[in-house]
Amino acid sequence: MAARALGIDLGERRIGVAVSDGEGRVATPLTVIERSGSRPGDHRRIAELVAEYEAELVVVGLPLSLDGTAGPAARGAQSEVSQLEAALDVPVLTHDERLTTVIAERSLAESGLSGKARRKRVDMVAASVILQGWLDAAQQDSPQESP
Repeated sequence: MAARALGIDLGERRIGVAVSDGEGRVATPLTVIERSGSRPGDHRRIAELVAEYEAELVVVGLPLSLDGTAGPAARGAQSEVSQLEAALDVPVLTHDERLTTVIAERSLAESGLSGKARRKRVDMVAASVILQGWLDAAQQDSPQESP
């Protein structure tokens, strides 16, 4: 599937955002949106990024429990995803985000960033881990073109 996508990591204080290349192969951390206290306002900011990057879909991390069930965090995310779907003109999908923040933290720690610098970047790196996971799964599910 060759389409640009935005990856979203919904947090209580911040929303991490990542973007894929136009081929839909590689996710890159993009930005962090500080929660404004207004979900509609936060969703308008995401809509602006969708338009700016000409994204054809949005992939939101779904924080399932380690056993794969939807606990309170996942149900809260699903509720916000429903609101986000109403605010955007592109499809909004969810993707299992278990352990993405742990992976993002480790990646940033290995890069040598200080704790304060890591905290500023972890949300958008987590969004890129979510999006990359979805891109990889989508590529595995689609038939491969022959050279």
